[in-house]
Amino acid sequence: MSVPDYMQCAEDHQTLLVVVQPVGIVSEENFFKIYKRISSVSQISVRDSQRVLYIRYRHHYPPENNEWGDFQTHRKVVGLITITDCFSAKDWPQTFEKFHVQKEIYGSTLYDSRLFVFGLQGEIAEQPRTDVAFYPNYEDCQTVEKRIEDFVESLFIVLESKRLDRATDKSGDKIPLLCVPFEKKDFVGLDTDSSMLLGLKRHYKKRCQGRMRKHVGDLCLQAGMLQDSLVHYHMSVELLRSVNDFLWLGAALEGLCSASVIYHYPGGTGGKTGARRFQGSSLPAEAANRHRPGAQEVLIDPGALTSNGINPDTSAEIGRAKNCLSPEDIIDKYKEAISYYSKYKSAGVIELEACVKAVRVLAIQKRSMEASEFLQNAVYINLRQLSEEEKIQRYSILSELYELIGFHRKSAFFKRVAAMQCVAPSISEPGWRACYKLLLETLPGYSLSLDPKDFSKGTHRGWAAVQMRLLHELVYASRRMGNPALSVRHLSFLLQTMLDFLSDQEKKDVTQSLESYTCKCPGTMELLTLPGGPTLPPVPFTKLPIVRRVKLLNLPASLRPRKMKSLLGPNVSTKSPFIYSPIIAHNRGEERNKKIDFQWVQGDVCEVQLMVYNPMPFELRVENMGLLTSGVEFESLPAALSLPAESGLYPVTLVGVPQTTGTITVNGYHTMVFGVFSDCLLDNLPGVKTSGSTVEVIPALPRLQISTSLPRSAHSLQPSSGDETSTNVSVQLYNGETQQLVIKLENIGMEPLEKLEVTSKILTTKDGISVSGFPLCSPFRQVVRPRVESKPVNPPESSKPGDPSHVKTLEAILNFKYSGGPGHVEGYYRNLSLGLHVEAEPSVFFTRVSTLPATSTRQCHLLLDVFNSTEHELTVSARGNEELILHAGECQRMAIQVDKFNFESFPESPGEKGQFANPKQLEEERQEARGLEIDSKLDVHWRIPSLKRTGEASVEGLLNQLVLEHLQLAPLQWDVLVDGQPCDCEAAACRVGDPVRLEVRLTNRSPRSVGPFALTVAPFQDHQNGVHNYDLHDAVSFVGSSTFYLDAVQPAGQSACLGALLFLYTGDFFLHIRFHQDSASKELPPSWFCLPSVHVRALEAQA
Repeated sequence: MSVPDYMQCAEDHQTLLVVVQPVGIVSEENFFKIYKRISSVSQISVRDSQRVLYIRYRHHYPPENNEWGDFQTHRKVVGLITITDCFSAKDWPQTFEKFHVQKEIYGSTLYDSRLFVFGLQGEIAEQPRTDVAFYPNYEDCQTVEKRIEDFVESLFIVLESKRLDRATDKSGDKIPLLCVPFEKKDFVGLDTDSSMLLGLKRHYKKRCQGRMRKHVGDLCLQAGMLQDSLVHYHMSVELLRSVNDFLWLGAALEGLCSASVIYHYPGGTGGKTGARRFQGSSLPAEAANRHRPGAQEVLIDPGALTSNGINPDTSAEIGRAKNCLSPEDIIDKYKEAISYYSKYKSAGVIELEACVKAVRVLAIQKRSMEASEFLQNAVYINLRQLSEEEKIQRYSILSELYELIGFHRKSAFFKRVAAMQCVAPSISEPGWRACYKLLLETLPGYSLSLDPKDFSKGTHRGWAAVQMRLLHELVYASRRMGNPALSVRHLSFLLQTMLDFLSDQEKKDVTQSLESYTCKCPGTMELLTLPGGPTLPPVPFTKLPIVRRVKLLNLPASLRPRKMKSLLGPNVSTKSPFIYSPIIAHNRGEERNKKIDFQWVQGDVCEVQLMVYNPMPFELRVENMGLLTSGVEFESLPAALSLPAESGLYPVTLVGVPQTTGTITVNGYHTMVFGVFSDCLLDNLPGVKTSGSTVEVIPALPRLQISTSLPRSAHSLQPSSGDETSTNVSVQLYNGETQQLVIKLENIGMEPLEKLEVTSKILTTKDGISVSGFPLCSPFRQVVRPRVESKPVNPPESSKPGDPSHVKTLEAILNFKYSGGPGHVEGYYRNLSLGLHVEAEPSVFFTRVSTLPATSTRQCHLLLDVFNSTEHELTVSARGNEELILHAGECQRMAIQVDKFNFESFPESPGEKGQFANPKQLEEERQEARGLEIDSKLDVHWRIPSLKRTGEASVEGLLNQLVLEHLQLAPLQWDVLVDGQPCDCEAAACRVGDPVRLEVRLTNRSPRSVGPFALTVAPFQDHQNGVHNYDLHDAVSFVGSSTFYLDAVQPAGQSACLGALLFLYTGDFFLHIRFHQDSASKELPPSWFCLPSVHVRALEAQA
C-alpha cells in the first residue's frame, strides 16, 4: 500500500468502505450533488437489532490499497456506487458494460454494487432492477437516499454472513493463512501437511489462528458487535505474540485500540460533526469503569476454544473479562503496534496512519507532548517517492495535526512548507493561489496579524526575522498571482510593522520595491478582499514619518478674533455663586482635554503644527500631506516636504480653511509616501503629545492688510498689555529730524469692513526721549522729560540725557480695531497693531548758551556754542542769519539777535488749573512753554548736504534762569523820544542852537502799581577810548530842569515826563538817564529799570 489516508481516525475501523465514482462523462457539479446526498447516509440501524452500521464513502480509492483488505477489513472496498449520464436507449448497453468494467477493478472484495443512471427514460428505465436505478434528471431523484439505505442493508447481510462463516469454520485443523501482499511470495509452494516438522507446523497453525481471530474481530467491529471484537482482538494478540508474528500482532493491537477508543469516545476523534451513539452491544456493567486505568486484558479459557482455535460462542469470555483498554493503555498499545509496523518497510503507510490515529486520540486526552512524539515519528516515516500533490497533502495534514494539539508555530512551519511545495520548480503550472492561501493560514502560528493596529499595542510578539520572511513570501506570491494591490498592501505592512527590525540596506530595498509596485498600482486606504473571503485592512504609514507632537496653532495676532465686552456692568459677574463646585471643576478638566481656548475663523487659513521624525537612513519625500477633520466643512491645503535622513524632530505646519462654523476636531492627517496613500488617525498614534484637538470656528470677519512707507523691522515690540504687533517698522533719524509715515490699509478678506477705530500709544521710552506730533510727525527734542502720561525712566549714568553721543530709542504702537460681516453680528472684532521703532542719533547740540545786550533794550544777542556730533559736514542756520558750516566733531559759536519775549503774556495751559497742582510741576511746565516759544522764534535748523537730510535744533532745557531773564522784556517798559521820534538803536539828529524836545514814557505791564519815580538826565561824550566826558556845561544846556518826575502808574497804565535840551556845539552826544535812589525804586529789581541809550548827533545850524 503506497497511498496513505491522512484523514484516518480510530473509529474508521468500524466502517464499511463504499466507493462512489462516475462512469463516462459526468459533470463535476452533478456528480458532487449526488455524492453529497449519498454520503449523507453514513449510518443505519440494523433491523431487528440494536446494532448500527457505519459507512465511509470515498470518490477516489487506489486499487492497490484494496489489497490490504484482509489485513484490516475497513480498507476493503465492499460497495461500489457508480453515477452515469445516458440519454438514449442505444447508449445503454455500452453504459452498462462500463459499469461491469468498473466493478472488476474491486470485484474480489465487493459485497454489492449499484448504478445510478440519469437522463434515460422509456422501456428500459421501466424494467425493475435491483442493481440499477433510473432517474430522468438530477433534480427529480427523491429516492436516492432510500436506494442507498437498501444498498447498505444488502452490504450488512453479506457482512454478517461472512462474520458467521469465519467464526464458525468447521474445516478441521485447516485455517487459511491470511496474508498481506508482500507476504504472499514467501508462502508460495509451502506444504503445510507433510514436509513441515511438528514444531514448525504448530507454529504455523497458531499464526493462522491468530490472524483469523484478528480478522474476525475486524468483522465484528464492522458489524456493530464491539464487545465481541474486543474478545477476538485479545485472543489474537495472545496467539500472535506467541509466534512473534509482529506485523499482524501490530494490527491486532491497533484493532484493540480502535475498539477501545470507540467505546471511550463515542463522539469520535476525527472532529466530525455529530456524536456517534452506540446502539449495538453495550457493556452496562463496565460503563462506570470506562476510564478506570489498568483495565486488564482478557483471560482466555483454553477449553473455550475448539480444535481450530475459534469458539463460535464467545458469551463466556464476554461475561468473564474486562476487555476494554483504559485511555492510558490505549496509547501504550498504539506505541507497541507502531513499533511492530516499523520493522516492515512495506508497512510504512500503515505505520503513518497509526501515528495519525494516535495523535487524534491524544488531542482529545490533551496530552500534547506525547502527541508531538507520534507526529515527529510520522515525519520521518519514509514512504515511496511522493508526488508534489501528495507532499502538499502530507505537510498540510501534519500542520492540521500540530494545530490540533496546540503546537501553533510547528503547525505554521509545516503549512508554510506545504505552501512552498505548491510552487516547487518541478511543477509545470505552479499553484500560486494555493500557495498564497496556505501562507495566509500560517500567520497566526507566527504571531502575525495583517491588522497594523495589533502592532501598535505593547511589545512586539513573535520572531521578527521569520515574520519578515513570511511577509516577503506573501508579497511575491500575490505578485505572481497577478494581484499588485495585494503586493503593495503586504509590502506596506512589512515596512510599517517591521521598520524597527529592518537594517538600513533592507529599508532601502523594501522602499525601492514598494515604489516600483506603486508606479503601476498606488496604495490606497480601501479594504482589500482576499481570495478566501476575508478582508485585508488598510495600512497607514504612521511611522513614515513618525509624529511625536500635534499642536493646533492660534491665528496670527492680527487675525485673532476678540469678543467685545459684555453689555453687563463691570461689577456684574456671570460666575457661579458657589466658591467651589467639583462638578464644574470636573467638566472644565474634560473641556481642557478636548477643546482649546482660542478660536479659528471661518474662511481664514488655520494651521496645525506637527513635530515629525524621519527614521529612514535616506531622505524621505512626503507628498500630499494634509489634515483629516470632522465637525465642520474643511478645505485642507496639502503640503509636500522632504525630510533629511534621520532628521530628528522637525516642525511641519499643515494648513486648511474651515468653510462653515461650529466645532472642528482634528482627527489626524493624510500622506502619500512611496506611492501609498495613508490616513493616519491621532488615536492610533502611540506616544503622541497633543494639547487638544478640538477648536471652535466663529463666523467670518474682514481681514485687513497693512503697509507703510517705512521698511519693515525685525525688532518685535511687546506692548504692556501682552498683545503682539502684527507689523513692525523701524526708522533711523537724527535728533530733530522729521519723518513722514504713510499707512495703507487694505481689506483682503471676503467680508465688508463695517467698523474701524484707530488709537495710538507711546510705550515707555528709553533714555527719557519723547516725541511730539505722533503719529503724524515726530520731531525729537534733545533733552526733555517723559510726558506726564509716561513713567519716567532713569537712564544709566553713562547715557544721561545730556550725553551727546548716545543713540536714543522710541517705541510706539498704532492700533486698528475693526469688525464686519457675520462675525460683527456675533460680537467679534480684530485688532491690527503697527509697531514703530525709532532710533534717534545725535545731530547738533549746544554746549553753552549765553546772552549779550543789544543796542536796543527790546533786543538781545543769544550766543550759542554749536557742536556737530555727526560724522558728516553740516550747516546750521537760524531765522534771518547766515548759515554756519560745521565739520564733523567741530564746535563754533553762533550769535543770534532776538527780540525779547513777553513771557507774562502767555495764556495759561489747560493743566495749570487742575492737573499740575504741584507748584514745582507748574513752574516746569511754564519753563517748557517758554523754551518752545524761544525755539519757534529762533527757528534753528541743521542740514547735512551729503545725506540731503535736515532737522531742527532745540535750545529747550539749556536755558537757565539768568538767560531767561535776559531774554524777557522788563515789566516796566521805558521809551525815550527825541523830538517825538523813538530813540533806541539809531542816533537822533538835531541842529545846533535849536531846542530838542525830550520825552520819557513809562508803560506798566506788571500786575502791581509802581512809582513815583525821579530821573536825572546826564549828557556825555564817548571818546572811543574808554573815557566818558560828563563835563559838558558849555556844550549842552537844559531848557528847564535836568530832573524829570513820574507819578505812580497803575497796572497796564502809562505815564510820561517832558523836557528840552539845547546843543551849543556840533558832535555826537549821549544821554545817560539814571533813577534817584528812593524807596519806590529800591523795592523793584534793577532789571526793571533798563532804559535805552539815547544818541543825539548835533549838526551845524542851517544858514
